[in-house]
Amino acid sequence: MTGNIYYIQSPNLNSEEIRQANMGLLKQLSEQAGVELKVGELEDLQPDGFNMVFVGGGGCENEFKIRCTQMPQPIILLTCGNNNSLAASMEILSYLRQRDIPSEIIHGSMEDMAQRIQTLSRVFAAKQKVKHLRLGRLGRPSDWLISSDVDAVQSELTNGIQILDIPMLELMEEIKKHTYEPNQYTQMVLDAAFSRKDVDLALDIYGGMKRICQKYKLDGITVRCFDLLQPVKNTGCVALAILNAEGIYAGCEGDTPALISMAVLGELTGQPVFMCNPSRIESRKGEIVLAHCTLPLNMPTSFQLMTHYESGLGVAFRGVIPTGDVTVFKCSGLLDRYFASKGQLIENLDEATLCRTQIRIKMDGLDYFTTRSIGNHHCVICGDYVDLVDEFFKYL
Repeated sequence: MTGNIYYIQSPNLNSEEIRQANMGLLKQLSEQAGVELKVGELEDLQPDGFNMVFVGGGGCENEFKIRCTQMPQPIILLTCGNNNSLAASMEILSYLRQRDIPSEIIHGSMEDMAQRIQTLSRVFAAKQKVKHLRLGRLGRPSDWLISSDVDAVQSELTNGIQILDIPMLELMEEIKKHTYEPNQYTQMVLDAAFSRKDVDLALDIYGGMKRICQKYKLDGITVRCFDLLQPVKNTGCVALAILNAEGIYAGCEGDTPALISMAVLGELTGQPVFMCNPSRIESRKGEIVLAHCTLPLNMPTSFQLMTHYESGLGVAFRGVIPTGDVTVFKCSGLLDRYFASKGQLIENLDEATLCRTQIRIKMDGLDYFTTRSIGNHHCVICGDYVDLVDEFFKYL
């Protein structure tokens, strides 16, 4: 993502010399951060873009005061270690904070500044993508998800996320076409040892859901999947696994906040997201077990096909997710609450009384799940991205 830079500096005898030195600093920062930094005019700063104000030296505070009302928020001040740049930035920051304008100073070593620019670039790129998400709801949330709905109108007004309600009947009609476009993930499913009849039908469901995503230009979709069990005698597990691997966020049970959580986490990190149920908490050990019958096919190191746990029908996945650092995350449907915590995935389980993919995570703060949990389903990704999630919600 491009960083838009507005450069401000007080005129003095060495103004051009100072400017050239600061432009050299910007070039180095751009190369080290891997982010294009483009200097332009005030009107080039983009609403919801990644914008910074380079305070080139002291004495420009009053000029900034005059112009700051034209600057999109937040206001991020970029500084150098010369010509009273930091001192001027601190005065400006104080002025902004007095007016409750979100702001910060980027200052320090070249490495520290480049890392901060890199982080903020990812945050603002994700913000832009999230603001323009188009998500589909195939059927309403399952009956047991009494807190997991989102008002579509309020979602678009508040965060720009469009939610389209699509009748389940439309999916049923698409499934009857018994066709899908083969790809590496459909072949992975076909190559696994399982009933060919059940796999073919599961792939028909995938084909139907994929065509609906294409028709409505969806970035993500959630389906009232238990409604497939009786009429189709199969589940959406394969369809969701493949769609997620292809980069279309796909969730279960019509859970819209969970789908939004998957999209936020995926856009921020670029990692595949496992939507799952907390199944068991062992507080004294600091451990939690989470499980579900589907996961992105590009996430496990290996998998086997099984039936869906609750129904004994169709095709589901028991995947093996790599042990090590993970991030557990959930946000509310309107993005006004969130939970993010680092954990250690210490074991993949194989229990008969849980959904098919099962993981044991060691983590702090487990009381969240029993005192203030944001719904049932939560999201897990490999790697520690808690700081990045915090930055996203800081500047949302």
